[in-house]
Amino acid sequence: MSKKMNFFAHIKSDIPSGLVVFLVALPLCLGIAMASGAPLFSGIIAGIVGGVVVGFLSDSHVSVTGPAAGLTAIVIAAIMSLGSFEVFLTAVFLAGLIQIGLGFLKAGAISNYFPNNVIEGMLAGIGIIIFLKQIPKALGSDIEVGAGFEIFSDLAQSFTQIQSGALIITVISLVIIILWESLGVLKKLKLLPGALVAVVIGTLMNEVFVMMGSPLAISTNYLVGLPVVESFDDFKGIFMFPDFLNFSNGFNFSSFLNREVWVIAFTIAIVASVETLLNIEASDRMDPHKRFTDTNRELKAQGVGNFVSSLLGGLPVTSVVVRSSANVNAGGRTKASTVFHGVLLLVSVLAIPFLLNKIPLATLAAVLLVIGYKLAKPTVFKHFLKRGKYQSIPFLVTVIAVVFTDLLTGVALGMFMSIFAVLRGNMKRAYYFRKEEYKDGDTVNIHLAQEVSFLNKAAILITLNELPSGAKVIINASDTVYIAHDILDSIREFKEIRAPEKNIELTLIGFKNEYLLENTENDIRKVSIEHDLLIKHRKRHKTSSEVVTEIKIDHQKNASK
Repeated sequence: MSKKMNFFAHIKSDIPSGLVVFLVALPLCLGIAMASGAPLFSGIIAGIVGGVVVGFLSDSHVSVTGPAAGLTAIVIAAIMSLGSFEVFLTAVFLAGLIQIGLGFLKAGAISNYFPNNVIEGMLAGIGIIIFLKQIPKALGSDIEVGAGFEIFSDLAQSFTQIQSGALIITVISLVIIILWESLGVLKKLKLLPGALVAVVIGTLMNEVFVMMGSPLAISTNYLVGLPVVESFDDFKGIFMFPDFLNFSNGFNFSSFLNREVWVIAFTIAIVASVETLLNIEASDRMDPHKRFTDTNRELKAQGVGNFVSSLLGGLPVTSVVVRSSANVNAGGRTKASTVFHGVLLLVSVLAIPFLLNKIPLATLAAVLLVIGYKLAKPTVFKHFLKRGKYQSIPFLVTVIAVVFTDLLTGVALGMFMSIFAVLRGNMKRAYYFRKEEYKDGDTVNIHLAQEVSFLNKAAILITLNELPSGAKVIINASDTVYIAHDILDSIREFKEIRAPEKNIELTLIGFKNEYLLENTENDIRKVSIEHDLLIKHRKRHKTSSEVVTEIKIDHQKNASK
């Protein structure tokens, strides 16, 4: 009963936020299906299942699930490789079962083992793929951009088949989306996302072209093609089923013996799980109430979602940051908003498919061009290039490999380069600490090395945990080039919680602004000088009392200067 009450506790804010998410999700569901080379209705099905099924089962209050741009490269390659969409649905069915198994195996922490540079490289590579594959549709061309080095020849050929009407609609749609966000209009009109405005105006423009008999009018082949439901038989006919559920010819389980189906299933399960876990972490951070999501339950919910989506002919689903952030910004408080957005998607395809079928593919291409750009915008590359070769090389290798090979190969190569970089950067220990006895107690100096990665998290946590009560601790990050976010979070928690509880006097030195961890303001220079003097005098093999005496003398000299 309490869960039911909680579900409807904030319905006044959840219904408007659900409407906002619906308006954001509708063009994205269609666009992602188009980018994936799948039937457009499969994107809508995935959105409905992600909203209603996963929305009910998930433990997250603000996360929204649906078809993800991050899986488009896998989906389009898998469909081409398996030869039919029905066989691909079998792989999604198996992927859902694998995700449910991962949830029961408590694999919710799997995302912690993927470094950020590889994940960001994967997303940037996907963004580039999405962007490149939409260029022909934005031009009104029939060319499908292939993989590998064929990309360049396919793009060049697409520029020989430009339709003026499609190009005009694409340009105007891009201008609307960019201006809508950059001018801050979105903040004032929350119920009108820029993507939806672009789709509406692009559709109206083409209708005007058609009414005027203009040569700029876009033909039906270049418009959205959702099935129109006029009877119950039509309703049954719009769904596609996995090949093992061929009701007319009986059950056929031969695809379960296909090794490639299982490889794709595991690929979808792992990538979808990692993307979901990363997005759940981001959603929890966006949640104004900072509620925690059970990641193992989330994996089970996502598994059920993919299981159901595959049986109805839908794309694979994951938690999606774009929709989740729209939900939070619109004031969503509980998962009622994500369920409501799924219901609205269902109603729209049943009630107004004739309107949706007037949407030009060019305007959807514009929406996806912006999404692709955001995933691979230049600031992402600048960010990693500034962080040194140990961060930039794995990132760039991942991006290039994802674009010119495939996602799995790209991530694998990125992981290999990241591990190699970590091993190379950690030939010296990630930190060292020394404890010197003074007359007024113990001081522990922890000096961090240039690279402190997620692999060093356990050792640093053990060191911090074993510090004695009442100790004086100096953590020096002056020489660091990179510190993993996990390590920074651990140091921040130690500073704010553990150190006060154990009466530990903590001093932080040399932490850069981007670490978002303030250095101790209590005479940092004095502590730093004392640390350097301590090391200098200990190298002379002095006793502790002699060291203290000589440090005091040096302090007096520095003061006189």
